[in-house]
Amino acid sequence: MSQTTAEKIAELRRRREQAASGDPQAVTKQHERGKLTARERIDGLLDPGSFVELDAFAVHRTSAFGMEKRKPLGDGVITGHGTIDGRAVCVFSQDFTVFGGSLGEVFAEKICKVMDLALRMGVPCIGINDSGGARIQEGVVSLGGYAEIFYRNVTSSGVIPQLSIIAGPCAGGAVYSPAMTDFILMVKGSSQMFITGPDVIRTVTGEEVGFEELGGAMTHNSRSGVAHFAAADEAECFEQLRALLSFIPSNNLDEPPYIAPSDLPDRADEALQTIIPDNPRKPYDMVQIIEAVVDDAYFFEVQPFWAKNIVIGFARLDGHPVGVVANHPMHLAGTLDIDSSVKAARFVRFCDAFNIPLLTFVDVPGFMPGTQQEYGGIIRHGAKLLYAYCEATVPKLTVITRKAYGGAYDVMASKHIRADFNFAWPTAEIAVMGVDAAVRIIFRRELAEASDLQSRLAELVGDYQERFANPYVAAERGYLDAVIEPRETRLALIRALKLARTKRQHLPSRKHGNIPL
Repeated sequence: MSQTTAEKIAELRRRREQAASGDPQAVTKQHERGKLTARERIDGLLDPGSFVELDAFAVHRTSAFGMEKRKPLGDGVITGHGTIDGRAVCVFSQDFTVFGGSLGEVFAEKICKVMDLALRMGVPCIGINDSGGARIQEGVVSLGGYAEIFYRNVTSSGVIPQLSIIAGPCAGGAVYSPAMTDFILMVKGSSQMFITGPDVIRTVTGEEVGFEELGGAMTHNSRSGVAHFAAADEAECFEQLRALLSFIPSNNLDEPPYIAPSDLPDRADEALQTIIPDNPRKPYDMVQIIEAVVDDAYFFEVQPFWAKNIVIGFARLDGHPVGVVANHPMHLAGTLDIDSSVKAARFVRFCDAFNIPLLTFVDVPGFMPGTQQEYGGIIRHGAKLLYAYCEATVPKLTVITRKAYGGAYDVMASKHIRADFNFAWPTAEIAVMGVDAAVRIIFRRELAEASDLQSRLAELVGDYQERFANPYVAAERGYLDAVIEPRETRLALIRALKLARTKRQHLPSRKHGNIPL
C-alpha cells in the first residue's frame, strides 16, 4: 500500500530528526574533550536561525570492511549557507563524532559542492576542520576527494575569501586545504595541524615530540607562521572570525564593507608629536602610532605572535577598511628578515586581491644581516615583499616615521614602486645606510688620520645628519608628497584615501607573474 501524504511528511520529519540528532555517546565524548559538535559550531558562528543545511541525507557508498552496516546521514560533514552580521557565507563543518570526521568520497563531494556554490554566488567560504584524516576504508577514493578540494581552493583563491577554523586534529594531506586558504584560526589546547604525527616522527627521525608542541595553536602562531590567530576557546575563535570578516568584501568585485565612522577625520593626537625618541637607537611602540591614527583606535592585528618585527592587520580610516603593514622597532629593531618579509608579502597580496587599500608605516634600518639569513634565502624571501608591493594596484599610502635605509626603503611601499601618496614625519631619515656607518665609509681615510677620532667622528656625523639624514632631500626630488607633523597624519591619510579610492591601474596583460616563491 502506498504511503499517504501525511505519512510521507512524517517520514521526512523522522529523517530530519535522525540527521540532526547524531550519536548521543559520541556527542558526550566530544564535549568531554572540551569541543563543540559540528552543529554547535555552526550555530555559534552564524547569525541565529540563518543556517540552511544542504545534503543532510547524503550517505557513503562503500561496502568494504563492513561499512554498509553503518550509514549515518550526512556522512560526517555538515554543509550549507547562512549569514554573519547579515552577510551571506557558505560553510562546512566536519563532524568528529561520525567516523572520527574522516573524509570519504561523499564527504568530499559535499564539501566540493558547497565550495562551488560559494564561488558561483561570490560569498566567503568557511571551513571548520575537525577530522582524523582520510577514510582508510575508502582507499584512494579519499585521496581523490582531497585533491578535488585542493583544486577548488586554488580556483577560489583571490576570488572569494576562504577562512579556515582548526577546531580539532587536521593531519596529513588534510592540512593543505587550510594552508591554501586566506586565514587560519586555531584553538589553544584542542586543535593541531601536522603532516606526520609524533609516532611517525619518533620512528623515522628518533625525535620525541608531543601533539601540542608539534602542531598546536601556539606552535603554528608563533613558530611556523602557518596560522594567523589563536583563541582561548571556540567561542573566542568565532568572534575573531566575525571581526576579521567585517573588514573583508564578499568577493574580488565588491568594495570592502564601509561602516559609518564616529571618529572625526580631523582628530589630531598630540601624543604623536613626541612619540619618536630623540635617540635614534631607542625603540618605541609602532602599534600606538597605528591606533592613534585609525578610526576609534581599533587595530585588528593579524599574526601577532610571529615575525613581530613587522606588524600587519586591519583598521579603518573614515569608515573604510585598510590593510596596515608596519615595521616594529621594538622587535629586531624593525629590520626585515625572512619571516617578516613572507608575513607581510602574503598580507599585501591578500589586500590587493580584495580591493583593500594598503597603509604602510616605515621605520626600517634595512635587512637583517648574517649567514643564517643569507643561507636561508633572504634575497629570495625579501623579494617576495618587493614583488607584492610592486604588483599591488590598490591605493597605497605610506608614512615614514623614522628610519628608511637602503633597499628596505625601496621595498616598503616607496614612491618608486608606485605608492600613491608618500608622507614623512620631520623625524624621518631617508638614506642609503645609517649615519654612523655612512660617515665611517665616506671619510675612512680622514678618520684614520684624525688626531682626535671621536671628536672628528662626531663632527662629521652631525654634518652628514644635517645634510642627508632627514626627509627634505627626498621631498625636494618628489619622492615624498609632503612632510607633515605627526599629529596631522590621520587627516592627511583620510584626504589621500578619499582621492585614491577611485584609482584605476591595470598591469600588462599576462597569464600570471613569476613571484620568487
